[in-house]
Formats: sequence, structure tokens, C-alpha cells
Amino acid sequence: MLAHMFKDRGVWGNKQDHRGAFLIDRSPEYFEPILNYLRHGQLIVNDGINLLGVLEEARFFGIDSLIEHLEVAIKNSQPPEDHSPISRKEFVRFLLATPTKSELRCQGLNFSGADLSRLDLRYINFKMANLSRCNLAHANLCCANLERADLSGSVLDCANLQGVKMLCSNAEGASLRLCNFEDPSGLKANLEGANLKGVDMEGSQMTGINLRVATLKNAKLKNCNLRGATLAGTDLENCDLSGCDLQEANLRGSNVKGAIFEEMLTPLHMSQSVR
Repeated sequence: MLAHMFKDRGVWGNKQDHRGAFLIDRSPEYFEPILNYLRHGQLIVNDGINLLGVLEEARFFGIDSLIEHLEVAIKNSQPPEDHSPISRKEFVRFLLATPTKSELRCQGLNFSGADLSRLDLRYINFKMANLSRCNLAHANLCCANLERADLSGSVLDCANLQGVKMLCSNAEGASLRLCNFEDPSGLKANLEGANLKGVDMEGSQMTGINLRVATLKNAKLKNCNLRGATLAGTDLENCDLSGCDLQEANLRGSNVKGAIFEEMLTPLHMSQSVR
């Protein structure tokens, strides 16, 4: 680039002062490390000079070997990513600092083991977040997005889950006793494709819930209200459904091998509906 600039001076429009020096309209601060590199082949950058600025100059002048050195130096200067879980105190501070009408995006964040009990978490986007082993008891998760989130081993007892989106989430071994999935306005909770192996959902209100092709193997759904629920293709093997209200529920293609149906509030018509 430097050779072209001085070979075709008319094209570049380089100006000379009275001493014959050429003006190159670039930052002298960022050019100094480049000039030294061209002199001795070593990358030396003084404190206080932004490496990104030097990198842009190196790209402008087309010095490929220096670009590689700078990219490595910039990468090594970055602090390591912090994957430590977010604490309750940090998250509450974040909630208080966010305007009530703003959308809260917590996609992919790590809350593993955090105590988020009794918090108002309505409408928050937790898509693909790590909420494993969290305490979410009595939390308000109305219309929250928990799609593909990891809720394994978490406690959500008595949580408000009206209209929640939990598509393909992993809640294996979680406790969801006495939860409310039923929205009076008709908005249905969606747990399609969720992994709910071994969950305890005893006594939960789940009218109209979508559990299509979800896995509920060895789950406890005793005394649950599943009226009008979609359970098509759901794996209910060894599931305890005793005392459940399954009136108008869709069980077509579901697997009920070893499932317990004793003392059901509504008789289950199994013809052509389950396998």
C-alpha cells in the first residue's frame, strides 16, 4: 500500500509541505507501532494505545503478517469469559434497574443453583438458559419463554406457569407440585416435546396444556387436572395418573405402558387413543 501511495501520487493526492514531507491522513498514534514493525519486525505497542486501532491501520496498509500478530495479541488480551452462575442478588438488581415495559432477555444465561423463589418473572425470555437445580418455588413465570431451557432438578412448587412456553425444555427430575398452568383467558401452556422424566407434578392445574410428544416416563401426575390436555404421542410409561381428570384429553398415540389410572375422576376411554 505504501509503495502504491508514493508511486501513484496523483491518484492518492498526497500533499507535500515546504520541507518535502508527505501528508498521509491517518492516525500517527496508531501508525507508530506499524512503523517500528517495518523497521525491525517486532510488534511493540506502548501502554494506552488501543490494539484495535493499530489493527485497523495494519489492515489499511495491507500488512498481512502484522495483522496476524495483532489478532493474536488482541485475543490474548481479552479477559476469560465468565460462565459462573448469576446469583439472586445480581438478578434482583438487574430486575430493579430494568423499566417495567422493557423486554427482559436472559437467553443462554447461567442461573444454575440460584434462588429465584417468589420473584416476579413474567414475560422474561429464558430461552436456552441454564436453570438447573434452581429454586423457583412460588415464582410468577406467567407467559415466560423457557424454550429449550435446562430446568433439570429444579424446584417450581406452587409456581404460576400460566401461558408458559417450555417447548423442548429439559425438566428431568424437577418438582412442579401444585403448579398452575391454567390461564382463565384461554392462553394455553405449551410443553410440547419437553423432557419431563421423573417430574413430580402432583396436584397441578393443567387444563388444556399442550404436552404433545413430551416424555413423562416415571412422572408423578397424581390428582392433576388434565381436562382437555393434548397428550398425543406423549410417553406416559410408568406414569402415576391416579386421581387425574382426563376428560376430553387427547391421548391418541400415547404410550401408557405401566401407567397407573386408579381412582381417576373421569373414566378413560382407551379405544383407538393410546398404545
